[in-house]
Amino acid sequence: MARQVRRIVTGHNAEGRSIIIADEQLPAQPAPGVPLRVGLWLTDRAPASNRGNENPVPDGVIEKTPPEHRGGSVFRIVEFLPDKDRHQSPQDMVRRGMEVTPDRTARHPGFHRTNTVDYALCLEGEIWALLDEEETLMRAGDVMIQRGTYHAWANRSDRPAVVAFILIDADPA
Repeated sequence: MARQVRRIVTGHNAEGRSIIIADEQLPAQPAPGVPLRVGLWLTDRAPASNRGNENPVPDGVIEKTPPEHRGGSVFRIVEFLPDKDRHQSPQDMVRRGMEVTPDRTARHPGFHRTNTVDYALCLEGEIWALLDEEETLMRAGDVMIQRGTYHAWANRSDRPAVVAFILIDADPA
């Protein structure tokens, strides 16, 4: 039997607070020669260019989020140390182009939002996705679609967690 993929989708409640609007197992849709194929999310535009061979990130460092150019995207893999070993500051989030508010960073210093649609795939370990009103534990193989909501990532375990992120420029919520 082909495996399923857990998909978590965020949104906003009537008061504009971030919530989880879907947390579900999506069944595999096998195709010839492909035992696992799952459609996770679809957007209607992405004005990227495939021209040229320039490496936009030769050193592997992307400081700003979201992309500085409208319509851009960022793909990164992040290793989160356990929270007890990680030191975050709201000032660092602001320096990297993210929105923060004191009431939210009081809950967790990494609370932020960007005007992006983010595809987050937990590759190793486990990580807590914190929202204004809810939180959920993600384990290897789980996917979250982060839709411009305030959020933070908390590693409450004693081992690192590895998450792949794809951020795509979006209109604000």
